[in-house]
Amino acid sequence: MDTADYECILVERDDGYVTVTMNRPHRRNALSSAHMRELIAAFEEIGASDALGITLAANGPVFSAGHDFAEVAAADHAQARELLRTCTHLMRTLQSVPQVVIARVHGLATAAGCQLVASCDLAVAAHSAGFAAPGGKGGWFCHTPMVAISRNIGRKRAMEMALTGDVVDAATAAEWGLVNQAVPDDKLHQATRDLLERATRGGPRSKALGKQAMYAQLDRPESDAYTYALEVMAASSQTPEAREGVAAFLEKRSPSWPT
Repeated sequence: MDTADYECILVERDDGYVTVTMNRPHRRNALSSAHMRELIAAFEEIGASDALGITLAANGPVFSAGHDFAEVAAADHAQARELLRTCTHLMRTLQSVPQVVIARVHGLATAAGCQLVASCDLAVAAHSAGFAAPGGKGGWFCHTPMVAISRNIGRKRAMEMALTGDVVDAATAAEWGLVNQAVPDDKLHQATRDLLERATRGGPRSKALGKQAMYAQLDRPESDAYTYALEVMAASSQTPEAREGVAAFLEKRSPSWPT
């Protein structure tokens, strides 16, 4: 994980935790194809490592302004489609890596930038943060960002964001479920780390399977979700981590997770 390999992002490891920082402040951290490919590469590399959790952060006054319109303006239909395919790949990568991924949001997160936040497992926002899908008041509707956003906040609120394009403040985003917490700006780093540490307790392999299974069952009808979750939970009861977790509970000791 050598930051020297990247032009658009910074990657830093602190013990078991890795922070990926979008570092295009002069472009409001707009998601160009190159920027998204670097994010995908970094998350895939971290995903294959022994890291416990990943924080997605940003430098500059804006978290992310979404797609880079300079690139969009020059794109034909095939190129625009490829740009959106890369973006979709990025969003799905955030959810497919085994580690917990948390967004640490300050400033505006708009369009695909808001989609990034919605696609992370968890998110903490500073009071200065704002969230929007501004395509509704422009000429290019936020079709793909709303896939992730609507799955966080429900239909009526999603329609409000999509149709009005208005900025939603951090407190409202927390109330709606787009982020887990809204905190004072000077508490953002600590609150994000605290939540990440709490979310990474337990056996790492169990956590990775749990994350995968959560995403697999969330959009299924309840009966299908139970059928799927039942089989996953029964199978996982036989894993070394599950055995150790149960034994530690019964023996009133701290677990020692298998390596």
